[in-house]
Amino acid sequence: MAAYRFCRTDDIGLLVDALNRCWSPYFPDEPPIIPAGFKRSIRDLQVWCSSCMVAFSGSDPVGVLIGAKRASGTLIHNIAVHPDHRRQGHGRHLLASLGSKLAIIGPRRIVAEVPETLADACGLFNASGYVEELRLADYVFHQAEGDPPAAALDLNGRFVIPLTIDDLAANGLLGEDSPPMCWERSVETLAARKDEIAGLAVASDERIEAYVLYVKRDVEAEILSLRSFVDDGGARLKQLISRLRAPGMMTFRFPKVHPAEISKEFLETLGFRPAGGHRLYAAKARSA
Repeated sequence: MAAYRFCRTDDIGLLVDALNRCWSPYFPDEPPIIPAGFKRSIRDLQVWCSSCMVAFSGSDPVGVLIGAKRASGTLIHNIAVHPDHRRQGHGRHLLASLGSKLAIIGPRRIVAEVPETLADACGLFNASGYVEELRLADYVFHQAEGDPPAAALDLNGRFVIPLTIDDLAANGLLGEDSPPMCWERSVETLAARKDEIAGLAVASDERIEAYVLYVKRDVEAEILSLRSFVDDGGARLKQLISRLRAPGMMTFRFPKVHPAEISKEFLETLGFRPAGGHRLYAAKARSA
C-alpha cells in the first residue's frame, strides 16, 4: 500500500534520500545529491519543503516531487519515481496532490521546465492536464584554439568594466522591466546567487550599454544573462564574449532561453548554436 505526504523544513534528509533513490538512477553521471546542495536550492530557487512530497512503499521512498514557490507561481523542480515502481500512478498522484493544496493556499499557477529528451516526463505532464506553453532553447558557443577573436570595438569614450548584480540593480536594470527568463536565471535567482556571479559590461559615462553575466566552470562558463541596449548588430556583446575568452574559456552554455528573452537569429550572429531545449508546461491548480 502506497502512502504519500507533504514535507516539513526538518525533512531535508528525507528529501535528499528520496532524490538519490528515485531521481539519481535516471542521471547516473551526476554526483549524489547532498544536504548542502539541497539547502542551496532553497536559497537560490526558493524550494519550499511544504511544496515537496514523498511517496512511500512501506518505509522506502519510491517517488519524490520537489516544488519551488514564488509569488508568480510554483515550479515543479524535480519529479521522479523509482525505476521499480513506475507505471503505478505515483507521478500523477504527486502532481494532483500538490495541485489540490495550491488550489486552496496558492499560488495557483504551476509550471515545469522539462528537457525535451525526457519523453516519459513530458508524457506525465501531458496526461496530468498540463499545457505546453512554449519551448525554452539551449545554446552553446564554442571556439577552438587559434580561432580569431571578435574584431576590436572602437570604444570611443566607453569602457569595458566588471559588473555585479548590485550594479545592475543600482542602474534600474534588474527588475520588472527585465525580459522573461527561465526560473533558474530569473531576477530572484540572480539576486540569491549574486556572490558567485561575475559580469562584464560596456559602459559610457551615462549608462550601461551591454552586459553579460556568467558563472565560470573550469574552461567553460554558463551564461546567466546577455543583454544589449544599443542597436549595434551585436558588436558590444561580441566584444564582451571575446574578453571572456581571454582567460581561456572557450565554451559558453546559455540554457533555457525564453523566446522573448533574446532571439535565435541574434544569438546566432553572436556565434551561439542550438543545443537542445526544454518544454515549459503550465497548469492552474485545482482541487482533485
